[in-house]
Amino acid sequence: MDKITDKIAALPQDANFFSLEFFPPKTRIGFSNLQDRLQRMSATLKPLFVNVTWGAGGCTSSSSLELAEICQRQLGLTTCLHLTCTNMKRRLIDEALEEAKTMGIRNVLALRGDPPREEEYRLDTENGHEEEEVKENNEDFVWAIDLVRYIRRIYGDFFCVGIAAYPEGHADESHPVDQSFEQDIPFLIQKVEAGADFLVTQFFFDVHAYTRFERALREHESGAFRSIPIIPGLLPIQNYQILKRTTKLAHCRIPPGLLEALDPIKADDEHVKRKGVDALCDIIREIKAVKSDGPRGFHFYTLNLEKVVGSVLDKCNLIPPMPDVRESAIDDSATTLNSINAMSNHISNGIPHVRKPSDLPTSRRPSMSSNHLTTTHRSSSPIQNGAHVSSNATITTPSREATWDDYPNGRFGDARSPAFGTPTSYSPSSLPCTPARARALWGEPTSLQQITSLFTSHLCGEAPSQLPWSEDPNLSPETALIRSHLLFLTTSRNWWTIASQPAVDGLPSTHPVHGWGPARGFVFQKPFVELFLPLADWKQRLRPHLRSSSSCGAGRISYYAGHPDGTFESSSENAGAVHAVTWGSFLGKEIATATMVEEVSFRAWCEEAFWRWEEWARCCRGAEARALLRKCKSEMVLVNVIGHVYREMEGEWLWDFLKDAVGENKGEQSGDGI
Repeated sequence: MDKITDKIAALPQDANFFSLEFFPPKTRIGFSNLQDRLQRMSATLKPLFVNVTWGAGGCTSSSSLELAEICQRQLGLTTCLHLTCTNMKRRLIDEALEEAKTMGIRNVLALRGDPPREEEYRLDTENGHEEEEVKENNEDFVWAIDLVRYIRRIYGDFFCVGIAAYPEGHADESHPVDQSFEQDIPFLIQKVEAGADFLVTQFFFDVHAYTRFERALREHESGAFRSIPIIPGLLPIQNYQILKRTTKLAHCRIPPGLLEALDPIKADDEHVKRKGVDALCDIIREIKAVKSDGPRGFHFYTLNLEKVVGSVLDKCNLIPPMPDVRESAIDDSATTLNSINAMSNHISNGIPHVRKPSDLPTSRRPSMSSNHLTTTHRSSSPIQNGAHVSSNATITTPSREATWDDYPNGRFGDARSPAFGTPTSYSPSSLPCTPARARALWGEPTSLQQITSLFTSHLCGEAPSQLPWSEDPNLSPETALIRSHLLFLTTSRNWWTIASQPAVDGLPSTHPVHGWGPARGFVFQKPFVELFLPLADWKQRLRPHLRSSSSCGAGRISYYAGHPDGTFESSSENAGAVHAVTWGSFLGKEIATATMVEEVSFRAWCEEAFWRWEEWARCCRGAEARALLRKCKSEMVLVNVIGHVYREMEGEWLWDFLKDAVGENKGEQSGDGI
């Protein structure tokens, strides 16, 4: 039942420590595999404490509390639970704090939930819809300081309370005009005076920005920060695309030197990882060199991955040399660190010590031709459930469990991975931008034709550059190859495509559009498209066409379909079927699967994809626009159609098949399904 500040105070004045942050995976099997990963990491790395994130508006409250309990009770880790207050019902806050107390958790990171929504959401109260939502949410909590004060008033000093800080300044908008930490200092002072015990910063890559920030706090005339622990946040670099996306969403500057080093190798994930490890180690060494009056700590945003974090910790000598209950988050018996040394060597050399199916040293996320998804490679044969590794086991090489999902793959990744569904920000919205930015990008449509026009313009490479279902801000170059097909679907029947790719048959891995991975390889793609279409068109056109076609039985096509009421339909009788739609063959390596479509991941994405209609509606000021978007949410079906024919002479087959479906109307067919 240790407090973080007590554990820091018990360390030698010149000691270094670190903490690790995890999020609850979106799938149960991913959650199960995370438990195995946590056990390995806690046993070999020995963090001082771990953080467990909290979803927007409490959307992950049950899974966050479950993960926190596993960390605290099962693994004996000193655990810090994140808790946001904006868009949160008071009941959820009270329940979370009470459960944390019951579990023996003594540490809470009090967050506002960025940005505030009362001004940007629920601007009108027609028909009582938004009025009810306002009443359900707690109006007493507007800022993080309100949560700090509440915890202190109700629980006294039972909890050790942390707060967030921003070395480059906090900003609510996607394109902030003013962003400086000097503007944040008065608010930080208020939080410390209200009872905050320690600070954890947003991740950064500009080490000079951090050292200026820390010095300004330590030397501030108020004296509020003279002795309070300030823990810098660090994000291990997993690949180039994730780096660009997360830094944009976090308003975090990438130094020109780092960009110049990464840009020539951005197609080579393993090389990017190695450069990223070096960059993070340089940051840590510079921060270590700054005089500190107490122990120096570092907080790692792990993204639920372990290899890169382990390598950084080892290279920077941050792993405790031997177990010590005073300096470690866990109390179990001694373990060896051979596995961490092996991880470090694995990244440093780019060559595995032993041949493992998970070891493919280079890749690039293959482009997606539509709006929102690009992916990274992964092994063609990941583990099924994660293997149990004893906390006192001796491991001599980076285990398969440590590396099999080392390349986060977004929603097209392996649903069994602990890193499946990696959050790119901690915004209370699932949208890729703030409400103000959403209104600027997409306006407030009042007709289906206006929504179709947004999709059409986006497909043509015009504004908007992103749609609500986009992860990346730019349209993929592959779109040009199938643009005419996507436009036909969009304009003919309001079938709005949100992800797709063309067929590719063995092009060189260095191809300027389709290429990914190391040189002297070949890449392949099956065509697929994911789209929203009206429920009536699903019942009368696309589903009858899919069912009546011999293509499903002949293995030429597969599909998944979901509705917001939870109904689901698939062409596969095997719920565990996994469809590889992008893969590569590289010299001396096993086949690498870059993009997968499977039932578990589709179901998880389906729920989020429909919720984004609601999030978009909440951004709108006008009642008519909100009503239209909510109608789309309830009356659309999300469908993913995969063409298994990808050879060069038949690459257009899927699109011809879908065009035939647009022109057919066979009426509703009886039977199970949506």
